[in-house]
Amino acid sequence: MPLLSIPTFILPKSLHPDMKSVIHDRRGLKTVCLFLCSGWSFSMGSAYQFHSWRVFVVVCALPCVSAVVALTFMPESPRFFLETGKHDEAWMVLKHIHDTNMRARGEPERVFTVNRIKVPRQLDELVEMQSESANPVLKVFCKIKAELRGIWLTFLRCFIHPVKDNTIKLATVWFTLSFGFYGLSVWFPDVIKHLQADDYASRVKIHNNERIEDFTFNFTLENQIHRNGAFINDRYANMKFKAVTFIDSSFFNCYFEDVSSVRSFFKNCSFVDSFFYNTDIDDTKLTNSRIINSSFHHNKTGCQMTFDNDYSAYWVYFVNFLGTLAVLPGNIVSALLMDKIGRLSMLGGSMVLSGISCFFLWFGTSESMMIFMLCLYNGLSISAWNSLDVVTAELYPTDRRGTGFGFCNAMCKLAAVLGNLIFGSLVGITKAIPILLASSVLVGGGLVGLRLPDTRANVLM
Repeated sequence: MPLLSIPTFILPKSLHPDMKSVIHDRRGLKTVCLFLCSGWSFSMGSAYQFHSWRVFVVVCALPCVSAVVALTFMPESPRFFLETGKHDEAWMVLKHIHDTNMRARGEPERVFTVNRIKVPRQLDELVEMQSESANPVLKVFCKIKAELRGIWLTFLRCFIHPVKDNTIKLATVWFTLSFGFYGLSVWFPDVIKHLQADDYASRVKIHNNERIEDFTFNFTLENQIHRNGAFINDRYANMKFKAVTFIDSSFFNCYFEDVSSVRSFFKNCSFVDSFFYNTDIDDTKLTNSRIINSSFHHNKTGCQMTFDNDYSAYWVYFVNFLGTLAVLPGNIVSALLMDKIGRLSMLGGSMVLSGISCFFLWFGTSESMMIFMLCLYNGLSISAWNSLDVVTAELYPTDRRGTGFGFCNAMCKLAAVLGNLIFGSLVGITKAIPILLASSVLVGGGLVGLRLPDTRANVLM
């Protein structure tokens, strides 16, 4: 980058007195540029430049913003229009729903008729009746209090006959499905990573009691262990240590320049009369090591990892992407067969099959097999999610549907948190317990789901 392309007015004042020295130092100039841009971007190595977390947050927020915009084009519910006294608008929404359903059934000639509409009591009227002469602040307080009391009473009505048993069963199904699904989602990529680590460790090269003098290392050292080595008058220039460990080794009069390291450590080593320039070797990589008459200059700071050095940085996202891609055929199949095979058959069958496919993860010994089982599991479980949404909405009457659905979703989020904590604590210890736990929970939840009432031919309450 030409120096003139950097406006001087954006430089911190503390840098101006030393700008001449910085200009003549390419590394110093690069440091200044990264410092100035650190608020908006960061660097991983020298070959990759990434925008900062702000751009990531914006990209993640786009679907939410799109959903908010799309909601502005959706009509309010008929119940809301009735509560606000807009009876004609409520009738139009109901007619639109009726006409859409009849066209889907192939009966567009069916005429929409409304025999009776029950108008809910107005909350404002209740507040006015309670205190007609109340001041505005007290009126707002009473309105909020009445609203909260109404929510609580509606919640309690989800646990009385005839929906009490359905609420308990639905909460159980939501909890078990979420526990197994989100638990596996956080556990599975780590299983792949451990398989890769085991395979990588099986190919490690071990060097014992070696002695190397007057040698220049200008290439990558990878997946090695050096024990009781002696390195004398050696030069390490423009090189990388990748998964290299030096144990009980000594470095005499060695020169390190432009050295980067990934998962590399020096344990119980000695550095005598050695010089380090532009390296990332620091206290975190020197374990119980002795530094005698050695100096460190212009150490690298920040993350020096690149995708070439450690592709696990994106591997977890790639595995999840494949698993998410497998959801697409499951969505299509569940949409086409929801009314043909029934909600409960799809819900219970999907959860039981998901549990069985999860159990077979126990026998996975390769990355490809494990990824295939993950895709199969995700493709099966998405049908359970879709049918569970439909069953939950259809089992509750209108005045309790939103509250009941919200309670079930709260159980879902609680299970997701517990699943992440429990499965995450077991990662790296054993894969038997997570697999058996997820499999048994999913099968049990599927059997409970089969006990729910069938709503395929029922009229919504």
